[in-house]
Amino acid sequence: MRTVFLSSIALCLLSTSITFQDQQRTPPKPPSEVDVIRVDTNLVTLPVKVSDRGKVAFGLRREQFQVFENGIEQEIVYFESANASQSEEVGAKPLTIALMLDVSDSTEFKLAKIKSAALTFVDLLRADDRVLVVAFDKNVQVLVESTSDRVVIRRAINALHTGGGTSLYEALSEVIGKRMARVSGRKAIVLLTDGVDTTSKSISFDDVIRVAETSDVTIYPVQYHTYEDFIDNPSRQTYAAGVFGATAHVTRNGELVSEAYKRATRYLQLLAHNTSGHFQYADSSKKLAKSFDTIAQQLREHYTVGYYPKDKNDGPRKIEIRIKDNPKLNVETRRSYVYKNLR
Repeated sequence: MRTVFLSSIALCLLSTSITFQDQQRTPPKPPSEVDVIRVDTNLVTLPVKVSDRGKVAFGLRREQFQVFENGIEQEIVYFESANASQSEEVGAKPLTIALMLDVSDSTEFKLAKIKSAALTFVDLLRADDRVLVVAFDKNVQVLVESTSDRVVIRRAINALHTGGGTSLYEALSEVIGKRMARVSGRKAIVLLTDGVDTTSKSISFDDVIRVAETSDVTIYPVQYHTYEDFIDNPSRQTYAAGVFGATAHVTRNGELVSEAYKRATRYLQLLAHNTSGHFQYADSSKKLAKSFDTIAQQLREHYTVGYYPKDKNDGPRKIEIRIKDNPKLNVETRRSYVYKNLR
């Protein structure tokens, strides 16, 4: 069977409203976004959000959608409607969600709140949605393989405990490149972390961005506030007297802590932007719970549209989706990709 590999080369800018209240740093502006799709058959599937004056437009039908690739209209052969609960959606496919939880030493004083928020998030999913639970510190542990058994999922979350170091890049590489690559259908990663990697050795910042860009998984990072905990925890940092100053705090990798957090924010933004996900920042347990609630809602706000490209030649493609009878509706989806046949 022919394999189609779609990876992005087009850059576009999206505006994102990000609240970052760390007094030690100013959040960077949202970076340029790369829209990426990878599929393993000829079928191209797109998540599509349609809104009317800021509110999601539910109830649209297949025949109202038009998909254009490089200006040429495509035939829609697969369609799944958006529905906040999908409890009445006949034939709706369940989601597969990788719930990735950073349990490094920075979470020591927040672990109970993290568990509570994660459990609440799982309860917001549909009963047949499947969840893969991954915990990571310096090691990566798949606590539960993909399952819809809520008892098993809750038991794994409740058993979480903190460790040392943070191998964020290696954890993402494992989940995106191996675990989720084997999953068919609709899938997403919900990632809870401060974003500061201190112990990955086999893969880098840029490596994981490329892995994410060439996957078909949507990533929803939630960055929680651990800056003060980092500074107050001697096991996570050292002083660099004579280099940055006698009171400067640096990570084990020799990076200023303030710079490490700026890089972490940019990294998590890129993961969200390049996979059509959404980045959120949580500086309190209340905002953490709200972030999970928002993600659960967003997962249900997308229509899914699929088509077989008419142009079979390799090359860049621009995507446009229109609503026939209401062009004023706001349509959000991936905007471009590169079509390439691997024979």
